[in-house]
Amino acid sequence: MNEIEKLIRPELRNLKPYSSARHESNQQDLILLDANENPFGELNRYPDPYHTQLKSALANLKGLATNQVFLGNGSDEVIDLCFRLFCTPKQDSVMVFTPTYGMYEVLAQINDISVIREPLINNQLIDIKSAKASIERYKPKLLFICSPNNPTGSSIPIRDIEALLDFYSGVLVIDEAYIDFSKEESALSQLSKRKNLIVCQTLSKAYGLAGIRLGIAYASPMIVQWLNKIKPPYNISTINAQAAFNRLAQKQDVQNEINLILQEKAHLENELKKLECITYVYPSQANFLLIETPKAEKLHAFLLSNNIRVRDRSSLIKNSLRISIGSPQENKQLLKTLKSYEKESIIYR
Repeated sequence: MNEIEKLIRPELRNLKPYSSARHESNQQDLILLDANENPFGELNRYPDPYHTQLKSALANLKGLATNQVFLGNGSDEVIDLCFRLFCTPKQDSVMVFTPTYGMYEVLAQINDISVIREPLINNQLIDIKSAKASIERYKPKLLFICSPNNPTGSSIPIRDIEALLDFYSGVLVIDEAYIDFSKEESALSQLSKRKNLIVCQTLSKAYGLAGIRLGIAYASPMIVQWLNKIKPPYNISTINAQAAFNRLAQKQDVQNEINLILQEKAHLENELKKLECITYVYPSQANFLLIETPKAEKLHAFLLSNNIRVRDRSSLIKNSLRISIGSPQENKQLLKTLKSYEKESIIYR
């Protein structure tokens, strides 16, 4: 048994996965009377359980092998499956670097796994020395790093990820939902030499496909094989897989949209810094900006009353709002409304 297999929950090691009708044969032009499907209609057949065509396209895009690609019903399913594969309820723990994406803790609670919270330096960077001490003390089964991080937008330098991988013997899960907007190197560069690394990405952000719920995990063939064993047999629909495949072919359109979002973000960041009602704008390598403002609840309500909804993140960082980068017209309207709020605040101060 190798080191990765030793990390898998003992009760799963002898699991015989469910074998669906479509697992058993991929031969074409068969009369299909095996899966209790309706013989009529355009979407009457169950999808390919492994979506080989889509995985091949993603593997080619990332310079990886097809057997290093796993697909989930959104990144949340991928993360949940990581809990279920490696963590024994009531026994194991995981570590998160706070503030960060809230679903790690939600899924930990659902799976009855304890959470070790390691604070980020200035809400942005990992304290490697402190993290190593906590790992040594608590021995968490999984480490979750969101980079670029949500809600701050800060990226974790690849050297810090390497430092943790050199030290850590559990499974490190890097959530790179916003990596397409970042200047930082993807942790995919570490996959060839790190068997205990899972890199999660998504088509929800840069590819504009949040509605299809398509999450991706890149990992060693062994981890992908185990994730395939425990996933629901048809977790990705035919329609969603085709939409993803078609979008991957639109490389230039996607890059043009990314460039526009980054251009708009730079402009918006510059304008936000001029406003007295905003005390700090976090440096961001994502498609959003986190701001600090003296009365976040008041500003949030004012924007909503003007038909603009941003995310109040004050539960994570005091008096903070997260603003997604919209279209040029939407960003223009946001700035106009913020200036109006500032004028009103001065009048009634």
